[in-house]
Amino acid sequence: MKRSPVIRRLVFTTVLGVAASLAAWPAGSPPALAEAGPAVSDLTKTNLFLAAGDYRRALESCQKAISDMPTVRAYVHLTYVYHAIDGYLEQLSQEERWTAVEQLYLNLAYREIEDLVDPPGGLARMAKEMIQTSVRQQSDLSAAMATRLSQDETNRLWQEQTRWRAAHPATWWKSFPEAWRQ
Repeated sequence: MKRSPVIRRLVFTTVLGVAASLAAWPAGSPPALAEAGPAVSDLTKTNLFLAAGDYRRALESCQKAISDMPTVRAYVHLTYVYHAIDGYLEQLSQEERWTAVEQLYLNLAYREIEDLVDPPGGLARMAKEMIQTSVRQQSDLSAAMATRLSQDETNRLWQEQTRWRAAHPATWWKSFPEAWRQ
């Protein structure tokens, strides 16, 4: 299956950010649980982007947090954003809100001013399938990275998000779990 330019950009940006983060570590000493000030700020912004439905900037904010300081928390937040995109797309398709799917596609695709004169195209249902396939693959990758840093911390954070999803089944993707916003 041929990937769209937006999907290729998402994959490339994620892989490039992870590679840059890994290259910066001293051999054998990843900062497993260190939390840097800028990463907290980026993750706080991510929650606001989720609330606004600006998933592209939410992804970029998480990727910046990982580039600044790769932590379990940052990788789990990135994974959550991928899951949020997937959950939102699923909700939209169940409600047959294809215009909103197209808007999400455009949110993920538009990055620069030149996109206004060379807009990405695509049918909403195709966009949904392409985006979901990509975010599911990327969420698996970022979850694996979080687990490599600390299995226990990753499990704790996913238990919190599982409770959050159960408590907010129709809107969980609009923000991080409350415990993550403290």
